[in-house]
Amino acid sequence: MRNKLLLSILLIFSILFLSSCGKKVPVRQNRVVAAISSDIESTNPLFAFNIDEGTISELLYLSLVQHGWNFSTGNMTTSPMLAKSWDWNKDSSSITLNLRDDVKWSDGQPVTAADVIFSFDVYSDPLVQSRLYGSFKDFYTDTSMHVDLKKTFNEISPYKLTINFKKNTPASFYDIDFPIIPEHVYKNVSRKDFVTAEKEIKPVTDGPFELASWNKNQSIILSANTKSFLYNSNDIEELIFKIVPDYYSQLTQLKRGEIDFMQDIRADDYPLLKRQDDLNFTSLKGREYDYVGWNNLDPEVYKQSKKIVPNKLFGSVVVRTALTYAINRGEILHEFLDNHGEVAFGPVAPIFSSAVDTSLKPLPYSPEKAKQLLASAGWKENKSTGLLEKNGRVFSFTLDIPSGNPRREFAATVIQNNLREIGIKMNIEKLEPEVFFQKMFARELNAWMAGWSVSIPPDLKQFWYSKLDDAPLNVASYQNKTADNLLDEIESSRSENVKDELYKKFQEIIYKDNPVTFLYWIDNLMAYNKRIKNFQLTPLGPFHHCWNWSIR
Repeated sequence: MRNKLLLSILLIFSILFLSSCGKKVPVRQNRVVAAISSDIESTNPLFAFNIDEGTISELLYLSLVQHGWNFSTGNMTTSPMLAKSWDWNKDSSSITLNLRDDVKWSDGQPVTAADVIFSFDVYSDPLVQSRLYGSFKDFYTDTSMHVDLKKTFNEISPYKLTINFKKNTPASFYDIDFPIIPEHVYKNVSRKDFVTAEKEIKPVTDGPFELASWNKNQSIILSANTKSFLYNSNDIEELIFKIVPDYYSQLTQLKRGEIDFMQDIRADDYPLLKRQDDLNFTSLKGREYDYVGWNNLDPEVYKQSKKIVPNKLFGSVVVRTALTYAINRGEILHEFLDNHGEVAFGPVAPIFSSAVDTSLKPLPYSPEKAKQLLASAGWKENKSTGLLEKNGRVFSFTLDIPSGNPRREFAATVIQNNLREIGIKMNIEKLEPEVFFQKMFARELNAWMAGWSVSIPPDLKQFWYSKLDDAPLNVASYQNKTADNLLDEIESSRSENVKDELYKKFQEIIYKDNPVTFLYWIDNLMAYNKRIKNFQLTPLGPFHHCWNWSIR
């Protein structure tokens, strides 16, 4: 009886022990859970318009080439992906690609040159209106910017093709770097119905991951594609994007181990998180900047007649330069961002080390210099009010900012106080983000605060080109013909070294003209669980090559 009782106790203990171990297994299994703030609309690379959609679609679909980052030169490197090798002709007007013959779609069909040609066809089709429509300027296209397949492609075999580019264009790997989609799945779908049809078609993919499930407003679960040439049995089996809209909920779940990765952490939360022994910390430098926009043209005149007439306040280079001197950017960077960033002086990100003109330095905070410049432009202090006036006009304006952004609300208050010191009255108006951006892109605002994230490689023309119809993001309506010529040269140049020198010349012009006041480059602060191994952060993003992650 005694032995039986002892055996029963041991059995009960074993069951309880194993049961408690079983509860811990999900925390330690071979998967990574990353938080994102909102659900996506599409996993199809044709319609992957935002960052999260682009990240997920590029994990599901292979591109012809893949990129890495060279930190010493500050630019991208290119290596094989779906294309295992290539040959450019002498003048780079064509490239012959040798495709891998061991890649299959998730339904078992081989990936071939026909899929590549079909993808170019669909991406450039005006009826489809993909995210890349209008981006094929270096290709032979018709009047609707649709790629001319006969002039552009020569299918040599199922795994070999030549792509021809227009003569005297700066063709590069960037022209062919986008996810390829399966022809046999979409060839019978009406082009005008692609947007709706793709929601009804089960994704057929060829990337390092497959779409395991998509629970709307909850999670997107990717499982490792064990048939991929990129698969390694030691790497993660699942990558889960968990939708957690509330920032503080993300923080709580990160601390509890319910999520393994979080980005865009606020500077004031960073010190507390660093006390956790199970987290690693890193930051992505220099791809996003905040700025104060000064409308270089008169918004009322432009709205009525589309004529370019200098803004009554901000049309002057001297005034814009004075405003830059007057704003204490270092205070905002220190007080709100805890110095996780750096003061900016132009639109070329610090990560492009070979293209940044290091001889240029941010203008220092100097109310005295600001006053001198404003006085030289005719703005004199009214002794009774303390405000600057010129020809009976008081220097007063409204700074519009999107509501719900604590960083910009803090910065706006600092700027308001800075300008008051030199005799300028600035009011702050918070607009709903939808209204704010509608007005900003319509060029209806006089002054505003916003931010841009810089693309890789940098695309400056759409932000600073004088022809406003060709530069939808030139919301400051900046006009400079010399700058236009440099932007045209950058666009047409094939040499990276030449481009770097052109970028530096362009920065000099922007530095002198101060079309906006560049505030600061912002570090993207991130934390991830220490059990994740092989995590390598580059400017290409935290999930770049994440199929190489493993779990300790």
